[in-house]
Amino acid sequence: MRPFPNLISHSVLVRDTVNYLRALGGKAPAVRIVDRVMKIRNPEPSFALLLVSDLVQRDGRLAIVDDQIELIECRQDQIDLAETDFVVLDVETTGSKAPPCRVIEIGAFRVSGGQVTEKFHSLIDPETPIPPFIASLTGIDDMMVSDAPKFSAIADNLLKFIGNSVVVAHNIEFDLGFLNHEIGRVYEDYRLGNPTLCTVQLSRGLISEIENHKLKTVADYYAVELINHHRAGDDAHATAKIFVRLLRELELIGVNNIGAARRLGRRKKYVGESTAAA
Repeated sequence: MRPFPNLISHSVLVRDTVNYLRALGGKAPAVRIVDRVMKIRNPEPSFALLLVSDLVQRDGRLAIVDDQIELIECRQDQIDLAETDFVVLDVETTGSKAPPCRVIEIGAFRVSGGQVTEKFHSLIDPETPIPPFIASLTGIDDMMVSDAPKFSAIADNLLKFIGNSVVVAHNIEFDLGFLNHEIGRVYEDYRLGNPTLCTVQLSRGLISEIENHKLKTVADYYAVELINHHRAGDDAHATAKIFVRLLRELELIGVNNIGAARRLGRRKKYVGESTAAA
């Protein structure tokens, strides 16, 4: 059983099942999953259903419909942008790669009905020294986090705050990579399964005329005040305000679901721009 509804399993067996279903278009009989993924040849149908039911309980991307296993994540593309909530987040870290680097601050804001609403924020004890460069960049040093909670202490509240919302960040792969690493340390073999959007990709698709798509550049374009850049709470707040503007522009051009928004941001190749988009 999953510890939280919005977590998905990162075990090899579940990952292989998901990849196999993707290759087949999102659906396959339970006996075929057991035969091809679990390597149990010609299983009896009721036994196959019993085996795959454990996978379904561990991962919200999977569902049993009659004797078929379906990949529910294929339905994420149809999520209506006007009918869902978003959690826009930002993390500050001890370095550029997790592992070995750790999160030192997280900020998140809920966007609902086109408005920035609730806030989640915490400094985090990374259980490792903060390098001088990071301390200079963020203003967060070892003293500031000496009494801060460890990620394990705030993980449940953060997961509850995120809930089933669409997760948004400016360079989502960076933030989500660190967040999933921290979640995996608390709940082994689990990570966030929420649908995601990236404001870097969206800004590339909607405002390709600007010099670059770093957070400061996009904030300036939309006249969004960016105070204390490289602090998670302030960066997340600015990103949330930018995202509200991007949502309005998506609506104007008739983009109304997650799938269309993702395709808009990925339809071109971009050259000469850092992927960090800090």
